[in-house]
Amino acid sequence: MANIKSAKKRILVAETRAARNKAIRSKVKTVTKKVEAAITAGDKAAAQAALLVAISEIDKATSKGVYHKNTASRKVSRLSKAVNAMA
Repeated sequence: MANIKSAKKRILVAETRAARNKAIRSKVKTVTKKVEAAITAGDKAAAQAALLVAISEIDKATSKGVYHKNTASRKVSRLSKAVNAMA
């Protein structure tokens, strides 16, 4: 355990940020699964609606620094490609 005050604060801050990042990543995974579920069900309208929500959540996560911009771009691209392939 840390003895120095600043080190103790760093530990607390790191825990707080880790919890926040974990919650944001979890939200992105959830909305991604909803898109994939709509795709497997064959419901194009639901898939497109879920895709908009997923893109929004991924962009929010990127702006907060949870995901790198290229990672976010790749996730959006793969989801969009899957939805567009439903034709």
